[in-house]
Amino acid sequence: MNCSKTPDFVLSGMSSDLENQQFLFCLFMALYLLGLLGNSLLLLAIGTDIHLHTPMYFFLSQLSLVDLCFTTTVAPKMLEDLWTHNGSISFSGCLTQFFAVFADMDNLLLAIMAIDRYDAVCYPLHYPLVMRPSRCGVLVGISWGVAHLVSLVHILLLSQLSFHVNKEIPHFFCDFGPLLWLSCSDAQLNEDLTMALTGVLGISALFCVISSYAHIFHAVARVPSAQGKRKALATCSSHLSMVILFYSTVFATYLKPPSTSHSSGELVAAVMYTLVTPTLNPFIYSLRNKDVKSSLKRILGMESSKDYGSSQ
Repeated sequence: MNCSKTPDFVLSGMSSDLENQQFLFCLFMALYLLGLLGNSLLLLAIGTDIHLHTPMYFFLSQLSLVDLCFTTTVAPKMLEDLWTHNGSISFSGCLTQFFAVFADMDNLLLAIMAIDRYDAVCYPLHYPLVMRPSRCGVLVGISWGVAHLVSLVHILLLSQLSFHVNKEIPHFFCDFGPLLWLSCSDAQLNEDLTMALTGVLGISALFCVISSYAHIFHAVARVPSAQGKRKALATCSSHLSMVILFYSTVFATYLKPPSTSHSSGELVAAVMYTLVTPTLNPFIYSLRNKDVKSSLKRILGMESSKDYGSSQ
């Protein structure tokens, strides 16, 4: 059995048909560039506009930063493979892709943003005190620390395993499951730890989101006027759209029976999760938010600063 601790792999998740590869290259390149543009503009708008220096937009800027980094760890290699028709990747390159700080950060930030919306809707008078800048910074700092720690543990454990040499990974990036299937060593510890961390981080974050929105909907139901209900829900609509998009693609990618592993549906869901969702997130917020749209128009020269100031 030919095994090594530093093997090379072949990513074979993409179509081998030349015409399909050309189409996928153009499609993924467009999505990647659109995601870079959208997230960069949103970061620029939030950073330069004092009206957007609020907790909600601070968390959103962190999410845009995470999405930029997340797509950049996966998309360039995917595009290279489609262009060169060569899916080879080194073990170190695989570990770099697997350093899943950004996937964990998406999960944690969406939970923090749900708590932020809960405080804003349910306790509006106390909101400035509860979500003061120092506390927002601590929440984001803890999230980055936890995400890095979890990824570091996975990397250290994976580096102790041996893998079959020059084997195909039936995916377009080095994901945890497909990588473990190629292990020559006993990977039970890695699998058990993954299940435990998924339970602690994934389920607890999802519980925070569900619990926050349960309280939000209960509070909104007690608002007497229809206009008040619409105004309260409007502050949550963009975030709720992002939550639904994120978790639906994650569930479609990872919550599946073993018999469906490596299926085309799984790969489509993975593309949605790694490329489409990070691309759509900034547009979901900018298209539904007047403040963000006004700031972007000013940055792009479509609206003067004087007009922007009078609209506030």
